[in-house]
Amino acid sequence: MELEFWGAAQTVTGSMHLLKVNSFNILLDCGLFQGRRKEAFERNRQFPFDPTKIDAVILSHAHIDHSGNLPSLVRQGYRGPIWATPATRDLCAIMLRDSAFIQEQDVKYVNKQRGKQGKVLFEPLYTAEDALETINLFQTVGYKRNFQVMPGVRAHFREAGHMLGSASVSVDVDEYGQFKRLVFSGDVGRLNLPILRDPDLVESADFMIMESTYGNRFHESPDQARSTLKQAVLEIHRKQSKLIIPSFAVGRTQEIVYALHEMFSRDEIPKVDIYVDSPLATNATEIFRLHPELYDRDTLQFLDENNRRDPFGFEMVSYIRDVRDSKALNEMTGPMIIISASGMCEAGRILHHLKNNITNPRNIVLFVGFQAENTLGRKILDGQPEVPIFGDLYPVKARVMKIDGYSAHADHNGLLRWLKAAQLRSDLKKLFLVHGEEENARKLAHAALHQGVPKVFVPARGERFKL
Repeated sequence: MELEFWGAAQTVTGSMHLLKVNSFNILLDCGLFQGRRKEAFERNRQFPFDPTKIDAVILSHAHIDHSGNLPSLVRQGYRGPIWATPATRDLCAIMLRDSAFIQEQDVKYVNKQRGKQGKVLFEPLYTAEDALETINLFQTVGYKRNFQVMPGVRAHFREAGHMLGSASVSVDVDEYGQFKRLVFSGDVGRLNLPILRDPDLVESADFMIMESTYGNRFHESPDQARSTLKQAVLEIHRKQSKLIIPSFAVGRTQEIVYALHEMFSRDEIPKVDIYVDSPLATNATEIFRLHPELYDRDTLQFLDENNRRDPFGFEMVSYIRDVRDSKALNEMTGPMIIISASGMCEAGRILHHLKNNITNPRNIVLFVGFQAENTLGRKILDGQPEVPIFGDLYPVKARVMKIDGYSAHADHNGLLRWLKAAQLRSDLKKLFLVHGEEENARKLAHAALHQGVPKVFVPARGERFKL
């Protein structure tokens, strides 16, 4: 058995790990790499292996940095199964088509400039047709149900508590009479977050691939996060201004809307109009409504207290689909809250809202999720006085705030707690830390060694390991 690391290796994007066993090639995740545009385009287009030689894909969850390059894999010849939970499949059905639309629109814009310059035109990374073909390959399995990936290879999903349908994956291998278990954490969620259930603990593992996004950081509590959100709403209400929240369309947006719903219901904040300006977020919210079986006990109790009303729909919130309605928000005065994608401010309608509001010192830009290196969101959060939006520089005069408490990733202590449970149940031999910037991963590696894991690795892209 051999592992090759081709994505999310010493970085947080493009999750993709190749398991070779019994002459089969099994891909764990196939995420879109995000970063500098030229590098990202080349890496996402050029796989380091032949897609037609992949026998199966196991997908941990629907976030684009884990699922977003599946259509490229299919475009280049992959026709095997893509194993996922039912909610992950439902979310991918909208997210991959949305991603394809972005790929096509980006290339259309670039080609307009290249055509004027007489340069060779680009093709999109993939198209909506590729995305639909990808969805046709999904095979869904619920949590804790074994499924056969390949002869001698079985797997099952466990609740990861990170987003709707997210899973940790246990892969059981019979390699010529030797039995081994590899656990891939996917993205590990946090305890006591709203809406979703807490992550399941791993029952046993011989080898483990674990995320390390916040491997060297500690989150504020959900109560602190709630307090900061409340403070921001009260401030823009007092100033009659705008609160701009760049948010991941799937997961984080629904959390923020739910938190605002709770605060409004309990008269903790005044009534302020909320606009969820993202067709993807609007569609994703419909998927959330379809899967109440995945809600945690507190959310179900809140629904009972409110006569089973929709947790994501109430009198102050409007979901925006039409472009004209989106543009109209720029002409409106506050107080108002605009929640828009993308979460790292790299594409989508959030760019227009930042362009129109970031220069006003009365407004607030509130970050509620991780900002990767070289993204616009990271530049704003790092305090750059001017930032590029649509090719022009805009001075950052709006107040910039952040909330760590809504992060859907376990922090340093949460990851070690999750890891410890696996250690107590098994003889863990090797741990591979992925999906984290190198410094965070190495700090977590040091802590894992201190906790008793015998061998810990922070693999670089392209590294191979015998198991």
